[in-house]
Amino acid sequence: MIVEPQTVDIKFTGKPRRFVFVLMDQFTMLCFASAIESLRVANRTAGKKLYSWSIIGEGGENATCSNGCTFHLDSDFVELERDDTIMLCGGIGIQQATTKKVLNWTRREARRGVIIGGLCTAGYTMAKAGLLDGRKATIHWENQDSFTEEFEEVTLTKSVFVVDGNRITTAGGTASIDLMLKLIADDHGEELASAVADILIYSSIRTDQDTQRLSIPTRIGVRHPKLSRVIQIMETSIEEPISPATLAKDVGMSTRQLERLFRRYLSRSPKRYYMELRLQKARNLLMQTDMTVINVALACGFASPSHFSKCYRSHYDTTPYRERGAHASRLSV
Repeated sequence: MIVEPQTVDIKFTGKPRRFVFVLMDQFTMLCFASAIESLRVANRTAGKKLYSWSIIGEGGENATCSNGCTFHLDSDFVELERDDTIMLCGGIGIQQATTKKVLNWTRREARRGVIIGGLCTAGYTMAKAGLLDGRKATIHWENQDSFTEEFEEVTLTKSVFVVDGNRITTAGGTASIDLMLKLIADDHGEELASAVADILIYSSIRTDQDTQRLSIPTRIGVRHPKLSRVIQIMETSIEEPISPATLAKDVGMSTRQLERLFRRYLSRSPKRYYMELRLQKARNLLMQTDMTVINVALACGFASPSHFSKCYRSHYDTTPYRERGAHASRLSV
């Protein structure tokens, strides 16, 4: 026997709140599905139509997500109602997906006062359109380095989602569920939001105070407070690297002790680990921005392009120039 879920009594007789999902090229399915399914479950749990939605995109025919699945669109870009909520759905290659048509339409709707959100990497599109100037925002952690370099007027956070007035951004993935649960709670109360979370088997609801990445001890698989503190300092001091001696002093140990700590738990020296962090940021900037190789080198703490290129080749077995060229070729396929 199939048991119908218990409904939550919602005193609502008004017009359903409409969400307009904009599926950009190579958008991430998980963030889109997480958002739209939360709305569907809210309707089912309330036993009435609290939310409606449509799916639109450039061209008005089909949109393909990053896993290759194709979605049929309801329409091309059209003029919306002022009480609609736009959710731009981004994914990989967000710079290429952020076309002039997308930007012009988004700016036009923003001028009309429509609430606009960006799921996953679509915070980039909102920033490019000038919609996040002077505001707080978030974006997937892989894109934070490039976002910070390009949009200095935006206060970027590491939160899973940010609601700043009529602008909304998320970190991607299941953060869409957290955001939608907040919006559902704001619209119709915590009881409904909690019931939706239960049906989604979502037992740990995060708020805008939660960060998107795992803690350093969890990420590296080691719970050593001094090691975690040193890595935290390294991650926040990429442009101006700090010497191992200074790092050791900052956490109250000798340089030799710090060396032993890294060898024991991470099988590499502090210098090597720090270099890998800097090269990873450099790779992100090469892939996600139009910064010159020289500027990428400087942003990652390398005094000269030749030294940067040598270190990059040693670690990735290719040069920064070839890496960028190969990435551009893959995006054009």
